[in-house]
Amino acid sequence: MPPIQSPQELKALPAEQLPELAEKIRRTLIETLAETGGHLGPNLGVVELTLAMHRVFNTPKDKFVWDVAHQAYVHKMLTGRWDRIGTIRQYEGLNGFALRTESEHDCYGAGHAGTALSAALGMAAGRDLKGDDDHVICVAGDAAFTCGPTFEALNNVAAHTKKLIVVLNDNEWSIDKNVGAIAKYFNHIATNTTYASLHQSAADFLEKVAGKGIRHFAGKVEETAKGIVLAASKQPAPTSSMIFEEFGMRYYGPIDGHDVNLLIKTFEFLKTQNMPVLLHIITEKGRGYKPALEDPGKFHGLGKYNIETGETQGTATPTYSQIYARSVTDFAKADEKIVAITAAMPGGTGLSVFKKELPQRYYDVGIAEEHAALFACGLATQGLKPFLTIYSTFMQRAIDMIIHDMAIQNLPVRLCMDRGGLSGDDGPTHHGLFDIAYLRGIPNLVHMQPKDEDEFVDMLWTMANYEKGPIAIRYPRGTGPGVKVKEQPSLMEIGKAEVLADGTDVALIALGDICETAKEAKQMLEAKGLSVALINARWIKPLDGATIEAFAKKAKVVCTFEDHVLMNGFGCGVIEHLATAGIDTPVVRIGWPDEFIEHGTIPILRTKHGLTAERAVELVLSRLGA
Repeated sequence: MPPIQSPQELKALPAEQLPELAEKIRRTLIETLAETGGHLGPNLGVVELTLAMHRVFNTPKDKFVWDVAHQAYVHKMLTGRWDRIGTIRQYEGLNGFALRTESEHDCYGAGHAGTALSAALGMAAGRDLKGDDDHVICVAGDAAFTCGPTFEALNNVAAHTKKLIVVLNDNEWSIDKNVGAIAKYFNHIATNTTYASLHQSAADFLEKVAGKGIRHFAGKVEETAKGIVLAASKQPAPTSSMIFEEFGMRYYGPIDGHDVNLLIKTFEFLKTQNMPVLLHIITEKGRGYKPALEDPGKFHGLGKYNIETGETQGTATPTYSQIYARSVTDFAKADEKIVAITAAMPGGTGLSVFKKELPQRYYDVGIAEEHAALFACGLATQGLKPFLTIYSTFMQRAIDMIIHDMAIQNLPVRLCMDRGGLSGDDGPTHHGLFDIAYLRGIPNLVHMQPKDEDEFVDMLWTMANYEKGPIAIRYPRGTGPGVKVKEQPSLMEIGKAEVLADGTDVALIALGDICETAKEAKQMLEAKGLSVALINARWIKPLDGATIEAFAKKAKVVCTFEDHVLMNGFGCGVIEHLATAGIDTPVVRIGWPDEFIEHGTIPILRTKHGLTAERAVELVLSRLGA
């Protein structure tokens, strides 16, 4: 079977060939992502769903809105991008998420959870206002329903449209196993005997009624579904009344999300409904690939792997995430006040270690960053030491809580932002390039970044012993320069930079692991006969104003380095400080430009955008008039 090049080709395919096509798609994904890495598990779980949607609906006229959109690889393959799937998440290749600029079939771009239902509702309301007749289909995993914005959207659906299809793709996982009452609620639905009965007989039922006319068909399905929804008065709450019905949506399911013919027939019925509907499907994350089924968390998103075993290549030295988790867990064993919080990311943040060794003080709140921040505030009021561990790109979702609840009340919450800096192949939705900008203007807050692994642990130890207010750290994805961590960490002086080398012509001030690039620039400038100072800034807030002033006064030019956008970044803080101090030494800056950075490897992107020693030397020499 040749690759499908368009939705039209899919529609022309005989129905009996759809299972063969599903198998071909899975085989292609498994073989391709073994070479590129990517979100294998989520996409293996939505093959039949995506086939059925494109079989029934007509994109780009009809709109598919994918929550997170990491599960859109199959959608990309069926909409003219099959021959480019090998470029997924590669520089200048296909994006790992839906992307409006990539295809007219991608009606909405995303990368964070909980956005799809609100966006789909907006599209449906806009369609209604224009008097159009297209369909809007929102696909959201069960994890999205642990996310506040999804419930905010649910609260508005019935009031704003009468025509919307929501697919609840229930596989019990987001990145890690879903947690909380909502996850238990969905599991109760899926395992209830009444629902299980429908699940087993749904295909036969639809086969029997589909040929008896749409009116009879609709009536039968609606009657059956309503019986499931209400589940008779014998059932105790919450099964006596489905939550979606209370929000004004008609609920159908759960049905087998891997029965493509059942899905097609169901969608053909749902598209005739003149009210918001929710279809609950049960799927397997990683279906068709044994290693992914056995370890869904690992295969949610990963690098290259061995197809036969599913094994991935390890790193020569521990990653920052691994060092973080091991250090905080060890600190917590000696200090019972330390607790760890994550938002559905125990694997990515490394906190699986803490969860295993100190489960009673580990909290996974699901995809609920705003709640996580407030929860941490509450813990802090009780004298505990919360380590709130969230990727930089996701921490921005909690900015109001950080300002209003954490900083104003001066609560000692530890903000630990993994992926502080470029996130490479994940692209603009996941780069952690804005946290300095959104945090450095907040009073009472301390913010720092280490240059290497040993300094990282010292900073974490300092955080564990800091009680004066909120304190934040940003650290990069992956490994550092490989500096050995000493046996006993040291407390650091807040706001005190480290002078690595003295000099009188040029002062290089570097923040974080990009200090390695500054070292290269130092060597290149010294080769030209210049005297070059190198300062490891360490502190974003408070800046070490005394050290910065001292070197700026004797240097002819200052150059700052940061793995962050230049706009309102660390370099801006240096410029502001020098201006306030009345020091007019020129400052040049190395950092990311005022644009959203595409996906690709970090070396390629740093070279393209000028985060290199060569670019630093060029800027410095231009100011020196050399």
